[in-house]
Amino acid sequence: MTRFSELMSGQTLLPIIQANSPTEGVNIARAMADAGLNLVEVVLRTDASIDALKAIKQEVPELKVGAGTIINEQILEQALSAGSDFIVTPAVSQNLLAELKQCDVPVLPGVSNTGDILMALEFGFEEQKLFPAALSGGAPFLSAVSSVFRKVSFCPTGGVSQSNKSEYLSLNNVFAVGGTWVAKKEWVAASDWQSITDACRSALKD
Repeated sequence: MTRFSELMSGQTLLPIIQANSPTEGVNIARAMADAGLNLVEVVLRTDASIDALKAIKQEVPELKVGAGTIINEQILEQALSAGSDFIVTPAVSQNLLAELKQCDVPVLPGVSNTGDILMALEFGFEEQKLFPAALSGGAPFLSAVSSVFRKVSFCPTGGVSQSNKSEYLSLNNVFAVGGTWVAKKEWVAASDWQSITDACRSALKD
Protein backbone atom coordinates (compact mmCIF):
# COMPACT_ATOMS: atom_id res chain seq x y z
CA MET A 1 0.00 0.00 0.00
CA THR A 2 1.28 3.45 -0.94
CA ARG A 3 1.75 5.72 2.05
CA PHE A 4 -0.06 9.05 1.99
CA SER A 5 3.23 10.95 2.18
CA GLU A 6 4.49 9.05 -0.87
CA LEU A 7 1.44 10.20 -2.80
CA MET A 8 2.29 13.78 -1.75
CA SER A 9 5.67 13.39 -3.53
CA GLY A 10 7.37 15.91 -1.27
CA GLN A 11 4.53 18.47 -1.41
CA THR A 12 4.29 19.95 2.09
CA LEU A 13 0.89 21.59 1.60
CA LEU A 14 -2.39 19.66 1.55
CA PRO A 15 -4.68 22.27 -0.03
CA ILE A 16 -8.36 21.95 0.79
CA ILE A 17 -11.08 22.66 -1.76
CA GLN A 18 -14.63 23.39 -0.60
CA ALA A 19 -16.78 23.82 -3.71
CA ASN A 20 -20.42 24.82 -4.12
CA SER A 21 -20.51 23.60 -7.73
CA PRO A 22 -18.41 21.40 -10.03
CA THR A 23 -17.36 24.47 -12.06
CA GLU A 24 -16.20 26.27 -8.92
CA GLY A 25 -14.25 23.18 -7.85
CA VAL A 26 -12.53 22.94 -11.24
CA ASN A 27 -11.57 26.63 -11.18
CA ILE A 28 -10.07 26.33 -7.69
CA ALA A 29 -8.21 23.17 -8.67
CA ARG A 30 -6.83 24.77 -11.85
CA ALA A 31 -5.59 27.73 -9.82
CA MET A 32 -3.83 25.34 -7.46
CA ALA A 33 -2.32 23.31 -10.30
CA ASP A 34 -1.02 26.57 -11.82
CA ALA A 35 0.97 27.08 -8.61
CA GLY A 36 2.71 23.75 -9.11
CA LEU A 37 0.64 21.61 -6.77
CA ASN A 38 0.11 17.99 -7.73
CA LEU A 39 -2.43 16.91 -5.11
CA VAL A 40 -5.61 18.45 -3.64
CA GLU A 41 -8.27 17.42 -1.15
CA VAL A 42 -11.97 18.03 -1.84
CA VAL A 43 -13.91 18.15 1.42
CA LEU A 44 -17.34 16.54 1.19
CA ARG A 45 -19.19 19.33 2.99
CA THR A 46 -21.58 20.50 0.27
CA ASP A 47 -24.15 18.75 -1.95
CA ALA A 48 -21.94 19.45 -4.96
CA SER A 49 -18.76 17.95 -3.47
CA ILE A 50 -18.83 14.52 -5.11
CA ASP A 51 -19.66 16.00 -8.53
CA ALA A 52 -16.90 18.57 -8.03
CA LEU A 53 -14.41 15.81 -7.24
CA LYS A 54 -15.37 13.92 -10.40
CA ALA A 55 -15.17 17.10 -12.50
CA ILE A 56 -11.70 17.99 -11.18
CA LYS A 57 -10.41 14.52 -11.99
CA GLN A 58 -11.75 14.87 -15.53
CA GLU A 59 -10.84 18.52 -16.21
CA VAL A 60 -7.52 18.74 -14.33
CA PRO A 61 -6.09 15.24 -14.89
CA GLU A 62 -2.58 16.19 -13.75
CA LEU A 63 -3.84 16.48 -10.16
CA LYS A 64 -4.27 13.66 -7.67
CA VAL A 65 -7.67 14.33 -6.10
CA GLY A 66 -8.81 12.92 -2.77
CA ALA A 67 -11.87 13.21 -0.58
CA GLY A 68 -12.03 14.65 2.92
CA THR A 69 -14.69 14.73 5.65
CA ILE A 70 -15.22 10.96 5.43
CA ILE A 71 -17.12 10.03 8.60
CA ASN A 72 -18.92 6.78 7.74
CA GLU A 73 -19.00 3.80 5.41
CA GLN A 74 -21.62 5.32 3.09
CA ILE A 75 -19.62 8.49 2.42
CA LEU A 76 -16.48 6.39 2.04
CA GLU A 77 -18.17 4.27 -0.65
CA GLN A 78 -19.36 7.41 -2.49
CA ALA A 79 -15.87 8.89 -2.45
CA LEU A 80 -14.23 5.71 -3.71
CA SER A 81 -16.88 5.26 -6.42
CA ALA A 82 -16.15 8.84 -7.56
CA GLY A 83 -12.51 7.85 -8.10
CA SER A 84 -10.86 9.41 -5.03
CA ASP A 85 -7.09 8.98 -5.13
CA PHE A 86 -6.94 9.11 -1.33
CA ILE A 87 -9.18 9.39 1.72
CA VAL A 88 -8.99 11.85 4.65
CA THR A 89 -11.17 11.72 7.76
CA PRO A 90 -11.77 14.38 10.45
CA ALA A 91 -12.00 11.78 13.23
CA VAL A 92 -11.72 8.06 13.95
CA SER A 93 -13.83 5.29 15.44
CA GLN A 94 -13.35 1.53 15.64
CA ASN A 95 -15.97 1.03 12.90
CA LEU A 96 -14.53 3.68 10.57
CA LEU A 97 -10.94 2.47 11.03
CA ALA A 98 -12.01 -1.09 10.19
CA GLU A 99 -13.51 0.18 6.92
CA LEU A 100 -10.50 2.38 6.15
CA LYS A 101 -8.18 -0.59 6.66
CA GLN A 102 -9.85 -2.23 3.64
CA CYS A 103 -9.22 0.74 1.31
CA ASP A 104 -6.91 0.24 -1.65
CA VAL A 105 -5.99 3.94 -1.74
CA PRO A 106 -3.88 5.87 0.83
CA VAL A 107 -5.77 6.97 3.94
CA LEU A 108 -5.06 9.82 6.37
CA PRO A 109 -7.22 9.31 9.49
CA GLY A 110 -7.99 12.32 11.66
CA VAL A 111 -6.98 12.31 15.32
CA SER A 112 -7.23 14.90 18.09
CA ASN A 113 -5.71 13.25 21.19
CA THR A 114 -3.38 10.48 22.34
CA GLY A 115 -6.21 7.92 22.53
CA ASP A 116 -7.08 8.55 18.88
CA ILE A 117 -3.41 8.33 17.84
CA LEU A 118 -3.02 4.97 19.59
CA MET A 119 -6.26 3.57 18.14
CA ALA A 120 -5.32 4.59 14.58
CA LEU A 121 -1.83 3.16 15.11
CA GLU A 122 -3.32 -0.16 16.28
CA PHE A 123 -5.11 -0.35 12.91
CA GLY A 124 -1.77 0.19 11.15
CA PHE A 125 -1.99 3.89 10.30
CA GLU A 126 1.40 5.48 10.93
CA GLU A 127 0.47 8.71 9.11
CA GLN A 128 -2.35 10.71 10.67
CA LYS A 129 -4.04 14.09 10.45
CA LEU A 130 -4.18 16.19 13.63
CA PHE A 131 -7.55 17.95 13.55
CA PRO A 132 -8.48 20.54 14.59
CA ALA A 133 -4.77 21.16 15.08
CA ALA A 134 -4.91 24.55 16.79
CA LEU A 135 -7.56 23.41 19.28
CA SER A 136 -5.87 20.05 19.90
CA GLY A 137 -2.62 21.49 21.25
CA GLY A 138 -0.97 22.51 17.99
CA ALA A 139 2.78 22.24 17.48
CA PRO A 140 3.55 21.89 21.23
CA PHE A 141 1.25 18.84 21.39
CA LEU A 142 2.89 17.22 18.35
CA SER A 143 6.32 17.90 19.81
CA ALA A 144 5.28 16.34 23.12
CA VAL A 145 3.92 13.11 21.60
CA SER A 146 6.85 12.60 19.23
CA SER A 147 8.85 10.59 21.78
CA VAL A 148 5.84 8.44 22.72
CA PHE A 149 4.55 7.68 19.21
CA ARG A 150 7.88 7.51 17.44
CA LYS A 151 6.51 5.78 14.32
CA VAL A 152 3.69 8.27 13.71
CA SER A 153 3.98 11.34 11.49
CA PHE A 154 1.32 13.98 11.07
CA CYS A 155 -0.37 16.41 8.71
CA PRO A 156 -1.98 19.01 10.99
CA THR A 157 -5.01 20.92 9.69
CA GLY A 158 -7.45 23.30 11.32
CA GLY A 159 -6.11 26.68 12.38
CA VAL A 160 -2.98 26.29 10.25
CA SER A 161 -2.07 29.39 8.26
CA GLN A 162 0.72 31.00 6.27
CA SER A 163 1.97 32.63 9.46
CA ASN A 164 2.24 29.51 11.64
CA LYS A 165 2.80 26.65 9.17
CA SER A 166 6.60 26.78 9.56
CA GLU A 167 6.16 26.12 13.29
CA TYR A 168 4.56 22.79 12.36
CA LEU A 169 6.82 21.92 9.43
CA SER A 170 9.92 22.39 11.58
CA LEU A 171 8.89 19.34 13.63
CA ASN A 172 10.42 15.96 12.74
CA ASN A 173 7.04 14.21 13.00
CA VAL A 174 5.20 16.55 10.59
CA PHE A 175 5.40 15.78 6.84
CA ALA A 176 2.86 18.35 5.61
CA VAL A 177 0.23 20.86 6.72
CA GLY A 178 -3.31 21.24 5.43
CA GLY A 179 -5.58 24.22 5.24
CA THR A 180 -8.14 26.40 3.52
CA TRP A 181 -6.15 29.64 3.80
CA VAL A 182 -4.90 29.20 0.23
CA ALA A 183 -8.47 29.31 -1.15
CA LYS A 184 -10.31 31.90 0.90
CA LYS A 185 -14.09 32.06 0.48
CA GLU A 186 -14.00 35.70 -0.60
CA TRP A 187 -11.56 34.90 -3.42
CA VAL A 188 -13.77 32.07 -4.62
CA ALA A 189 -16.88 34.27 -4.43
CA ALA A 190 -15.13 36.94 -6.50
CA SER A 191 -13.72 34.39 -8.99
CA ASP A 192 -10.27 35.67 -7.99
CA TRP A 193 -8.39 32.56 -9.04
CA GLN A 194 -5.05 34.37 -9.27
CA SER A 195 -5.06 35.03 -5.52
CA ILE A 196 -5.43 31.29 -4.94
CA THR A 197 -2.48 30.57 -7.23
CA ASP A 198 -0.39 33.25 -5.49
CA ALA A 199 -1.28 31.95 -2.00
CA CYS A 200 -0.38 28.39 -3.00
CA ARG A 201 2.94 29.54 -4.44
CA SER A 202 3.73 31.40 -1.19
CA ALA A 203 2.80 28.35 0.86
CA LEU A 204 5.13 26.15 -1.18
CA LYS A 205 8.06 28.60 -1.03
CA ASP A 206 8.66 28.98 2.67
